[in-house]
Amino acid sequence: MTALVGVYGASGCGRTVMPFLRETLEADCEAVFIDDTPQRTEVNGHRVLTFAQFLARPQADKQVCIAIANSRVRATLAAKCLAEGVRWRTCLSPRALLLDSGPIGEGAIVSPFATIGANAVIGRGLLADLYACVNHDCVLGDFVTLAPYANCNGTVKIGDHAYIGSGALIRQGQPGKPLVIGAGAVIGMGAVVTRDVPAGMTVVGNPARPLVKG
Repeated sequence: MTALVGVYGASGCGRTVMPFLRETLEADCEAVFIDDTPQRTEVNGHRVLTFAQFLARPQADKQVCIAIANSRVRATLAAKCLAEGVRWRTCLSPRALLLDSGPIGEGAIVSPFATIGANAVIGRGLLADLYACVNHDCVLGDFVTLAPYANCNGTVKIGDHAYIGSGALIRQGQPGKPLVIGAGAVIGMGAVVTRDVPAGMTVVGNPARPLVKG
């Protein structure tokens, strides 16, 4: 086999990514899971290796798809893999909708039935889960996470490491004046966002308001 491709993360996110990764692999590639603390030696018919075991395998061409929901962990693992000469693989499901989208950054994962709209620009390390939607003219920074059914209407700008929860809805911005989700912001599950969200803020509800911790 000429290439070894690892899905980094053998839990729920990784097990979701592996089936559509397989659809994009060349015939002579082997796919495995990578887990730093493996509980099993095999998951869904694929070997589970530690990172050290992955590096020790004989294939010269090693690639990794980082399937972990925590964006900070994704960034740390991406740096570790690149330092070891492991190529960061972009994984676009054949069943995703890419509608004249702009550039999609290295290491992005776009799941089945997710949509990237016209002229959207996607940074490095995106994780777009099932049925997530990034509509036209959106600009996403690095390591953005879109949970299932997250919906970003057109002309939205999302900063690095922002998290958009399941079923959240972000209102469309205006040409030249995008709605802005700041870096590291968290949009709660089912939230309806109608105005800008500052960096680092968590918002919840309909309409979305800052989360007040008791």
